[in-house]
Amino acid sequence: MGAAPRPGAERAPAFVHGSTDLHGIAATRLRDASLLSGLLIAAAGAAGLSAVAAPVVMRLPDEGVAAWMPLDGCHIALRSFPDRDLLLLDVIAPTAEEMRKATEVFTRRLAAREVRAASQPRG
Repeated sequence: MGAAPRPGAERAPAFVHGSTDLHGIAATRLRDASLLSGLLIAAAGAAGLSAVAAPVVMRLPDEGVAAWMPLDGCHIALRSFPDRDLLLLDVIAPTAEEMRKATEVFTRRLAAREVRAASQPRG
C-alpha cells in the first residue's frame, strides 16, 4: 500500500461526473424503454466500463423513462421527458475519456438537436 497523502496535498479526483441535456429528441424515442436501456448497455461497452447488474428501468406516469445502470465503481443514469423532447443523462466514470465515450453513444444515436454538457471532478 502507498503512503497516505499529506494533509493539504493535491490528490487527483477519483471520478469525473458528466451531466448532459439532450434537447430535440423525438418523443417516441424518449418513450422507448427498450431503446434507452439498450443505449445504457452500449454506452458502458463503448467506454470499456464493466456492468455489475442489468439496467434498472422504469416507465413513468408522464410516459417518460427513468433508468440506471450500476457499473464497476461508477454508474450511468438517465431520465427522459417526452413532452419536452428532452433526455437528461448522468455519467460518473473513473476518467474524462470514459465519461466522454459513454455520453457520445447517446448523442450519436439519439440525434439530439441541441446538446448541453458539463463535467466536474468528484471524489
